[in-house]
Amino acid sequence: MLIDLQIHSTYSDGYLAPTEAAKFLASNGVKIAALTDHNTVGGLDEFRRACRKYAVKPITGVELYAKLNHIKFNILWFNFDDKHPELHKLLRESQQRRRGRVRNILKKLAARGYKINIDKILDRYNHYVPINHLTGDIYSNSYNRAKTKEILGIKNPREEDIIKTYFQNKEIGVIHETYLDINRILTLRKKIGGQIVLNHPAKYGYINVDFVKQLKKLKIDGIETLSPHHSLGAVMYVQSLAYDMGFIEIGSSDFHLHEDEKFLLRNSWQYFKIDSRYLKGIEKIIG
Repeated sequence: MLIDLQIHSTYSDGYLAPTEAAKFLASNGVKIAALTDHNTVGGLDEFRRACRKYAVKPITGVELYAKLNHIKFNILWFNFDDKHPELHKLLRESQQRRRGRVRNILKKLAARGYKINIDKILDRYNHYVPINHLTGDIYSNSYNRAKTKEILGIKNPREEDIIKTYFQNKEIGVIHETYLDINRILTLRKKIGGQIVLNHPAKYGYINVDFVKQLKKLKIDGIETLSPHHSLGAVMYVQSLAYDMGFIEIGSSDFHLHEDEKFLLRNSWQYFKIDSRYLKGIEKIIG
Protein backbone atom coordinates (compact mmCIF):
# COMPACT_ATOMS: atom_id res chain seq x y z
CA MET A 1 0.00 0.00 0.00
CA LEU A 2 1.39 3.41 -0.97
CA ILE A 3 1.70 5.96 1.83
CA ASP A 4 3.38 9.34 2.35
CA LEU A 5 4.07 10.62 5.86
CA GLN A 6 5.77 13.93 5.11
CA ILE A 7 4.37 16.55 2.77
CA HIS A 8 4.28 20.33 2.99
CA SER A 9 1.70 22.90 1.96
CA THR A 10 1.34 26.66 1.61
CA TYR A 11 0.90 26.81 5.39
CA SER A 12 4.69 26.48 5.62
CA ASP A 13 7.20 26.13 2.77
CA GLY A 14 5.18 24.06 0.30
CA TYR A 15 3.63 25.40 -2.90
CA LEU A 16 0.31 23.54 -3.00
CA ALA A 17 -2.66 24.29 -0.75
CA PRO A 18 -3.63 21.33 1.49
CA THR A 19 -6.53 20.47 -0.84
CA GLU A 20 -4.26 20.48 -3.89
CA ALA A 21 -1.71 18.34 -2.04
CA ALA A 22 -4.36 15.75 -1.15
CA LYS A 23 -5.53 15.63 -4.77
CA PHE A 24 -1.95 15.16 -5.99
CA LEU A 25 -1.36 12.30 -3.55
CA ALA A 26 -4.58 10.56 -4.57
CA SER A 27 -3.58 10.85 -8.23
CA ASN A 28 -0.42 8.91 -7.39
CA GLY A 29 -2.30 6.09 -5.68
CA VAL A 30 -1.46 7.12 -2.12
CA LYS A 31 -3.89 5.64 0.39
CA ILE A 32 -2.60 7.15 3.67
CA ALA A 33 -0.86 10.52 4.07
CA ALA A 34 0.24 13.08 6.63
CA LEU A 35 0.49 16.83 6.15
CA THR A 36 3.56 17.82 8.17
CA ASP A 37 4.02 21.55 7.80
CA HIS A 38 6.87 23.17 9.70
CA ASN A 39 5.93 24.35 13.19
CA THR A 40 2.23 24.73 12.37
CA VAL A 41 -0.94 22.64 12.33
CA GLY A 42 -2.91 25.36 10.54
CA GLY A 43 -3.56 23.35 7.38
CA LEU A 44 -4.68 20.10 9.00
CA ASP A 45 -8.46 20.67 8.95
CA GLU A 46 -8.46 21.55 5.24
CA PHE A 47 -6.21 18.57 4.51
CA ARG A 48 -8.53 16.17 6.37
CA ARG A 49 -11.56 17.39 4.45
CA ALA A 50 -9.75 17.04 1.14
CA CYS A 51 -8.45 13.58 2.00
CA ARG A 52 -11.98 12.38 2.71
CA LYS A 53 -13.03 13.73 -0.68
CA TYR A 54 -10.22 11.93 -2.50
CA ALA A 55 -10.37 8.67 -0.50
CA VAL A 56 -7.04 9.17 1.27
CA LYS A 57 -6.76 8.39 4.99
CA PRO A 58 -5.31 11.47 6.76
CA ILE A 59 -2.81 11.17 9.61
CA THR A 60 -2.40 14.14 11.95
CA GLY A 61 1.16 15.43 11.61
CA VAL A 62 3.66 18.24 12.05
CA GLU A 63 7.39 18.69 11.43
CA LEU A 64 9.39 20.38 14.17
CA TYR A 65 12.94 21.64 14.42
CA ALA A 66 14.34 20.15 17.62
CA LYS A 67 17.56 20.26 19.59
CA LEU A 68 19.27 18.08 22.17
CA ASN A 69 22.15 19.89 23.82
CA HIS A 70 24.20 21.19 20.85
CA ILE A 71 22.72 18.86 18.23
CA LYS A 72 19.93 20.15 15.98
CA PHE A 73 17.64 17.84 14.01
CA ASN A 74 14.16 17.41 12.53
CA ILE A 75 11.33 15.29 13.88
CA LEU A 76 7.90 14.29 12.65
CA TRP A 77 5.07 13.99 15.17
CA PHE A 78 1.97 11.95 14.37
CA ASN A 79 -1.46 11.23 15.90
CA PHE A 80 -1.42 13.89 18.62
CA ASP A 81 -4.22 16.17 19.81
CA ASP A 82 -3.76 19.08 17.41
CA LYS A 83 -6.38 21.19 19.25
CA HIS A 84 -4.59 21.21 22.61
CA PRO A 85 -3.84 24.77 23.86
CA GLU A 86 -0.34 23.90 25.12
CA LEU A 87 0.63 22.71 21.66
CA HIS A 88 -0.61 25.95 20.11
CA LYS A 89 1.29 27.96 22.73
CA LEU A 90 4.50 26.09 21.89
CA LEU A 91 4.05 26.57 18.16
CA ARG A 92 3.12 30.23 18.48
CA GLU A 93 6.27 30.92 20.51
CA SER A 94 8.45 29.39 17.82
CA GLN A 95 6.59 31.25 15.06
CA GLN A 96 6.99 34.60 16.82
CA ARG A 97 10.72 34.09 17.37
CA ARG A 98 11.20 33.25 13.72
CA ARG A 99 9.12 36.22 12.60
CA GLY A 100 11.33 38.53 14.66
CA ARG A 101 14.49 37.14 13.10
CA VAL A 102 13.07 37.47 9.60
CA ARG A 103 11.99 41.07 10.24
CA ASN A 104 15.53 42.01 11.30
CA ILE A 105 17.00 40.60 8.07
CA LEU A 106 14.37 42.31 5.92
CA LYS A 107 15.26 45.64 7.58
CA LYS A 108 18.92 45.10 6.71
CA LEU A 109 18.06 44.23 3.11
CA ALA A 110 15.93 47.36 2.84
CA ALA A 111 18.81 49.42 4.23
CA ARG A 112 20.97 48.04 1.40
CA GLY A 113 18.58 49.39 -1.20
CA TYR A 114 16.23 46.48 -1.87
CA LYS A 115 12.62 47.47 -2.47
CA ILE A 116 10.78 45.73 0.39
CA ASN A 117 7.48 46.45 2.13
CA ILE A 118 8.27 44.54 5.31
CA ASP A 119 4.82 44.56 6.94
CA LYS A 120 3.06 43.69 3.68
CA ILE A 121 5.33 40.69 3.14
CA LEU A 122 5.10 39.37 6.70
CA ASP A 123 1.32 39.78 6.75
CA ARG A 124 1.13 37.05 4.10
CA TYR A 125 2.40 34.47 6.57
CA ASN A 126 0.32 33.90 9.68
CA HIS A 127 2.05 30.66 10.64
CA TYR A 128 5.56 29.57 9.68
CA VAL A 129 7.52 32.19 7.71
CA PRO A 130 9.09 30.29 4.77
CA ILE A 131 12.40 31.50 3.40
CA ASN A 132 11.68 30.16 -0.09
CA HIS A 133 8.44 32.12 -0.37
CA LEU A 134 10.05 35.26 1.09
CA THR A 135 12.78 34.96 -1.50
CA GLY A 136 10.15 34.85 -4.24
CA ASP A 137 8.41 37.90 -2.78
CA ILE A 138 11.59 39.97 -2.88
CA TYR A 139 12.85 38.67 -6.23
CA SER A 140 9.50 39.33 -7.95
CA ASN A 141 10.26 43.06 -7.84
CA SER A 142 12.04 44.00 -11.10
CA TYR A 143 14.51 46.32 -9.33
CA ASN A 144 15.42 43.65 -6.77
CA ARG A 145 15.72 41.07 -9.53
CA ALA A 146 18.18 43.19 -11.52
CA LYS A 147 20.17 44.03 -8.39
CA THR A 148 20.39 40.36 -7.39
CA LYS A 149 21.50 39.22 -10.85
CA GLU A 150 24.21 41.89 -10.85
CA ILE A 151 25.49 40.79 -7.43
CA LEU A 152 25.50 37.10 -8.38
CA GLY A 153 26.73 37.59 -11.93
CA ILE A 154 24.25 34.95 -13.06
CA LYS A 155 21.63 35.55 -15.75
CA ASN A 156 19.15 32.98 -14.43
CA PRO A 157 20.01 32.25 -10.78
CA ARG A 158 18.39 29.31 -9.04
CA GLU A 159 16.38 29.76 -5.87
CA GLU A 160 19.25 28.39 -3.77
CA ASP A 161 21.57 31.12 -5.09
CA ILE A 162 19.05 33.86 -4.31
CA ILE A 163 18.39 32.54 -0.80
CA LYS A 164 22.12 32.68 -0.06
CA THR A 165 22.18 36.30 -1.20
CA TYR A 166 19.26 37.39 0.99
CA PHE A 167 19.15 35.12 4.01
CA GLN A 168 22.44 33.25 4.31
CA ASN A 169 24.71 36.22 3.86
CA LYS A 170 27.13 36.78 6.74
CA GLU A 171 27.39 40.47 5.89
CA ILE A 172 23.64 40.89 6.38
CA GLY A 173 22.70 38.02 8.65
CA VAL A 174 21.80 34.35 8.55
CA ILE A 175 18.27 33.13 9.25
CA HIS A 176 18.33 30.03 11.40
CA GLU A 177 15.34 27.85 12.16
CA THR A 178 13.63 28.09 15.53
CA TYR A 179 14.60 24.96 17.44
CA LEU A 180 12.59 23.52 20.32
CA ASP A 181 14.10 21.53 23.16
CA ILE A 182 13.29 17.86 22.59
CA ASN A 183 12.62 17.31 26.28
CA ARG A 184 9.95 20.00 26.20
CA ILE A 185 8.35 18.28 23.21
CA LEU A 186 8.45 14.90 24.93
CA THR A 187 6.90 16.34 28.07
CA LEU A 188 4.03 17.72 25.99
CA ARG A 189 3.62 14.36 24.27
CA LYS A 190 2.70 12.82 27.63
CA LYS A 191 -0.37 15.08 27.58
CA ILE A 192 -1.42 15.00 23.93
CA GLY A 193 -0.14 11.63 22.74
CA GLY A 194 1.25 10.50 19.42
CA GLN A 195 4.45 9.08 17.96
CA ILE A 196 7.67 11.03 17.41
CA VAL A 197 10.01 10.04 14.60
CA LEU A 198 13.49 11.20 13.59
CA ASN A 199 13.19 12.14 9.92
CA HIS A 200 15.73 11.87 7.07
CA PRO A 201 18.59 10.97 9.50
CA ALA A 202 21.02 10.30 6.62
CA LYS A 203 20.17 13.41 4.57
CA TYR A 204 23.78 14.60 4.65
CA GLY A 205 25.33 11.18 4.08
CA TYR A 206 26.25 10.52 7.72
CA ILE A 207 24.37 8.97 10.64
CA ASN A 208 25.39 9.76 14.22
CA VAL A 209 24.59 6.40 15.80
CA ASP A 210 25.44 7.52 19.33
CA PHE A 211 22.98 10.40 18.95
CA VAL A 212 20.28 8.05 17.67
CA LYS A 213 20.88 5.88 20.75
CA GLN A 214 20.37 8.96 22.94
CA LEU A 215 17.03 9.60 21.27
CA LYS A 216 16.03 5.98 21.84
CA LYS A 217 16.71 6.40 25.57
CA LEU A 218 14.45 9.46 25.53
CA LYS A 219 11.63 7.28 24.14
CA ILE A 220 11.60 8.50 20.53
CA ASP A 221 9.30 6.08 18.69
CA GLY A 222 10.76 5.76 15.23
CA ILE A 223 13.07 6.71 12.40
CA GLU A 224 12.55 7.49 8.73
CA THR A 225 13.93 4.78 6.49
CA LEU A 226 12.50 5.48 3.04
CA SER A 227 13.32 9.02 1.93
CA PRO A 228 14.42 10.59 -1.38
CA HIS A 229 17.16 12.22 0.71
CA HIS A 230 18.70 8.78 1.39
CA SER A 231 20.97 6.77 -0.87
CA LEU A 232 20.22 3.06 -1.20
CA GLY A 233 23.12 2.35 1.16
CA ALA A 234 21.67 4.75 3.71
CA VAL A 235 18.24 3.11 3.43
CA MET A 236 19.79 -0.29 4.19
CA TYR A 237 21.80 1.09 7.09
CA VAL A 238 18.87 2.92 8.68
CA GLN A 239 16.72 -0.17 8.23
CA SER A 240 19.28 -2.20 10.17
CA LEU A 241 19.54 0.48 12.83
CA ALA A 242 15.75 0.57 13.22
CA TYR A 243 15.64 -3.21 13.56
CA ASP A 244 18.34 -3.28 16.26
CA MET A 245 16.73 -0.46 18.26
CA GLY A 246 13.12 -1.52 17.88
CA PHE A 247 12.11 1.66 16.07
CA ILE A 248 8.98 2.14 13.98
CA GLU A 249 10.08 2.74 10.39
CA ILE A 250 8.38 5.36 8.23
CA GLY A 251 8.72 6.66 4.68
CA SER A 252 7.90 9.92 2.92
CA SER A 253 8.48 11.99 -0.19
CA ASP A 254 9.10 15.29 1.68
CA PHE A 255 7.02 16.82 -1.12
CA HIS A 256 7.04 20.62 -1.48
CA LEU A 257 6.40 21.47 -5.12
CA HIS A 258 6.37 20.48 -8.76
CA GLU A 259 9.46 21.69 -10.58
CA ASP A 260 9.06 23.87 -13.67
CA GLU A 261 7.24 22.24 -16.60
CA LYS A 262 10.36 22.60 -18.77
CA PHE A 263 11.92 19.76 -16.78
CA LEU A 264 11.01 16.13 -17.45
CA LEU A 265 11.43 15.12 -13.80
CA ARG A 266 9.20 17.35 -11.68
CA ASN A 267 8.71 15.59 -8.34
CA SER A 268 10.03 12.62 -6.38
CA TRP A 269 6.85 10.57 -6.92
CA GLN A 270 7.93 10.09 -10.55
CA TYR A 271 10.82 7.86 -9.44
CA PHE A 272 10.27 7.11 -5.74
CA LYS A 273 7.42 5.23 -4.06
CA ILE A 274 6.75 4.55 -0.37
CA ASP A 275 5.25 1.11 0.13
CA SER A 276 4.10 0.35 3.69
CA ARG A 277 5.07 -3.32 3.41
CA TYR A 278 8.74 -2.36 3.66
CA LEU A 279 8.29 -0.41 6.90
CA LYS A 280 8.48 -2.39 10.13
CA GLY A 281 5.95 -1.31 12.77
CA ILE A 282 4.31 1.27 10.51
CA GLU A 283 0.81 0.09 11.54
CA LYS A 284 1.39 1.77 14.93
CA ILE A 285 1.16 5.08 13.08
CA ILE A 286 -1.14 4.42 10.14
CA GLY A 287 -3.50 1.97 11.90
